[in-house]
Amino acid sequence: MTAAVPRVGSQAPDFIARSQHGEPFRLSEYHGRRAVVLVFYPYAFSRVCTSELGALRDRPDLLAGAEIVAISCDPMFTLRAYAESERLEFALLSDFWPHGAIASQYGVFDAERGCAGRGTFVVDQAGIVRWSVVNPFGEARNPDDYAEALASLGPGLG
Repeated sequence: MTAAVPRVGSQAPDFIARSQHGEPFRLSEYHGRRAVVLVFYPYAFSRVCTSELGALRDRPDLLAGAEIVAISCDPMFTLRAYAESERLEFALLSDFWPHGAIASQYGVFDAERGCAGRGTFVVDQAGIVRWSVVNPFGEARNPDDYAEALASLGPGLG
């Protein structure tokens, strides 16, 4: 069952997932270290998702100081091929099994489509959700919005 989208000001749900390289990622390990931008996206290799993640790749200064993490329900090996194909160097996390568990925690799992929706969450160093947006499936997000949300955390908080 999908939970509600975490409210701004609430504790971000913790999770563990594997990156495209099989490395474990745990959100709470970033507490006290740096802010994390969680970018849920529906499908590797799809047009809108590739455009969005390419925009983050092409503007590394945009989210400087924060850890960018993209999450989909694709299997790890698909994410590895996708990262190599698109030259994506930030972590692509697999929410493949249990299928959509992380997206469900964040209220963005679409059970009919079997994928994550376009949800973005800025989590500060204390693990608190400071900004979020959920866009419709065909509507790309504006990475400048993430940068603005990070900047609002103030110096040293991003």
